[in-house]
Amino acid sequence: MKKRTILSLSIFTLVISVFYSCEKNVTVDIPETEEKIVVEGYIETGTPPFVLLTKSLPFFGEINVNNLIQGSIQGATVIIDNGTITDTMIQIPGFGIYTSPAMIGETGKTYKLTVLAEGKTLTSETNIPQPISLDSIWWKVDGQRDSLGFLWSHLTDPDTLGNCYRFFARRINQYTFGVEIGKQKDSTFYPPIGGSVFEDRYINGKSFDLSFPRGTFAGSDKEDDDNDERIYFKRGDTIVVKFCTIDRSHFEFWRTEESQVSSNGNPFGSPQPVHSNINGGLGVWGGYSTSFDTVIAQ
Repeated sequence: MKKRTILSLSIFTLVISVFYSCEKNVTVDIPETEEKIVVEGYIETGTPPFVLLTKSLPFFGEINVNNLIQGSIQGATVIIDNGTITDTMIQIPGFGIYTSPAMIGETGKTYKLTVLAEGKTLTSETNIPQPISLDSIWWKVDGQRDSLGFLWSHLTDPDTLGNCYRFFARRINQYTFGVEIGKQKDSTFYPPIGGSVFEDRYINGKSFDLSFPRGTFAGSDKEDDDNDERIYFKRGDTIVVKFCTIDRSHFEFWRTEESQVSSNGNPFGSPQPVHSNINGGLGVWGGYSTSFDTVIAQ
């Protein structure tokens, strides 16, 4: 038994030494990529369109507010067409943000977008599908936790294959503790951590329950975004849920974007390009058919 142990240790030492002797520093040259225009634009039922134009960053470029502002594209011509009305969007002064008060999102309409900027022409189109609402929604404690839990909902998917969905939530009650006391918990709607979109490929025509963790602002330094409460809604929260029906190309953008984000830094993850629906550039132009519910966590 002792000889076998010594032999096993000898083989192990030999294997380790072979691996170390094969170690080699490798330098990979990342080729320069062409700078492209990035579009982030949406239109949802009952609201005007919103389009943000920026420039793509280098592979190792730093992402921060200053870079985004400096990289915003101003003075572009942005045209939106819903088949009945064609309008040139106005720019919000000082930012690469464009909107059109004359155009309001309507269910069942297709919206074509044309961007003329820096000698380039970008095009895209999106549809606002028929709304599909959640049957019910509630908050439930997670396991043995006494005051933290997820949102749960019940959905009946129509018997028409191809429905795609996206989920958002926003806490509208105020903090009662810490440095944020008196402030509203969420200033906007956030998609849940770990994935906000799903489709009916495997659930077509079915009725089922599904749960959603709480989303946060990227880089948030708020106390409840950086402790055990991070992915949870808390007892006493008043939560507004925005449930959206979206078209296929809009869904594919977020599905691939969220997959890439979740596998970032994972050596076993499979790299997956983000599916942009912008012809001539990068990004997304997406329509939302929205419905809203309010839940009190109790």
